[in-house]
Amino acid sequence: MNHPPVHIIGAGLAGSEAAWQLAQRGITVKLYEMRPHQTTPAHQTAHCGELVCSNSLRSDDAQRSAVGVLHQEMRELNGLIMAAGDANRVPAGSALAVDREGFSDWITKRIESHPLITLVRKELTKPPQEGYTLIATGPLTSDPLAQWLENMLGRKRLAFFDALAPIVSFESIDFDIAWKQSRYGKGEGDDYINCPMDQAQYEAFIDGLLDGEKVAFREFEKIPYFDGCLPIEVMAERGRETPRFGPMKPVGLNNPHHNGQTPWAVVQLRQDNKLGTLWNIVGFQTKLTHGEQVRLFRTIPGLEKAEFMRLGALHRNTFIDSPKLLTPTLQLKSQPNLLFAGQIIGVEGYVESAAMGLLAGLFLTDMIQGRTPSPPPATTAHGALLNHVTNGVEGKTDFQPMNINFGLFPPLQQKLAKRFRKTARSERALKDLQGWLESPNAPPKPRTAENG
Repeated sequence: MNHPPVHIIGAGLAGSEAAWQLAQRGITVKLYEMRPHQTTPAHQTAHCGELVCSNSLRSDDAQRSAVGVLHQEMRELNGLIMAAGDANRVPAGSALAVDREGFSDWITKRIESHPLITLVRKELTKPPQEGYTLIATGPLTSDPLAQWLENMLGRKRLAFFDALAPIVSFESIDFDIAWKQSRYGKGEGDDYINCPMDQAQYEAFIDGLLDGEKVAFREFEKIPYFDGCLPIEVMAERGRETPRFGPMKPVGLNNPHHNGQTPWAVVQLRQDNKLGTLWNIVGFQTKLTHGEQVRLFRTIPGLEKAEFMRLGALHRNTFIDSPKLLTPTLQLKSQPNLLFAGQIIGVEGYVESAAMGLLAGLFLTDMIQGRTPSPPPATTAHGALLNHVTNGVEGKTDFQPMNINFGLFPPLQQKLAKRFRKTARSERALKDLQGWLESPNAPPKPRTAENG
């Protein structure tokens, strides 16, 4: 039986992943992307799956990290985004960081070359009428579509702001002051560049953050920031020591230029491309003006002559009240042919967004092929995240975005010492995922091999 193509609005991580999952199972997809004809404040290319903030997909440890479990589950589910990450990995200790350009180019080539995916370069201001539509426009949903959603949902959309960290040229870093070392020697042992500060330098830097000129814009007057992506100056506003116990913590680092002593504070940089020519300042998302960023960040020891390849900036993040609006299969309760995935549903993070796109693709396949979709068990990382966005948090009325974390997983049945709990949850998740994949309600397996 012929079906109209599935329409997917947005070729970011969630939209690209959903399109891939559908097409690999024999379903025709029209994937709409407004770039390059219509740009956003954060994107710099027209690539599918462009990373607009950090180049890190975070921890790849599938034994002790919730996001690492999510990584492994996505690999088991033949995820496009994890395949792109693995193919474009750069050194980052126990984290999975990628060459930013290579990553999005890899995804784009596979989307464009798939015979069942048509990439349509145009802005949609509302969903098509025929068949199923998946909205995966992410945090940068265009104003016309956001307005349509606001009118259709009957309530004002919710919004907050994310911040981008600066990127500097490797050649401009002074290694007479800075040095390479991973905290506690993790990974290859030297995956990060460290810029040390003594107490006086740290205090002067905090003063600069607090007194520095910020972006002046009315919408920023009351910013409900996501705690996992706070601007560095907002951290300082919450307490002068806050950055030193956050991205500027010195523990596990020893300065070889000062007899191996641990500095008072450390600014770390992480490799941003495969060539190692670009490095981003870890945790330094900011809403300082560009001029103020250059002035202040060049006071960091080792970055006095830093060449900034990208400066920090803010971008809007729009999300819907998913627990009130969506079913456990990501369908809009009032309009079941309309589905949502990615950051717009209230997940935070690259991997989480892609994971929800992956599930949307599986659910849509079942719907189109006449089966009742079966969500993954809540004990899996995918199931725990899905449960959060469709059921919310018990006792809370205001829904807020969330990264995957072990707090979203159901409690363990057996009592274990704290040091064993993460591993036990990880092992349970991967075991239950396999059980789901082998059950009669399992999602359909891909019909085609990975092309390209």
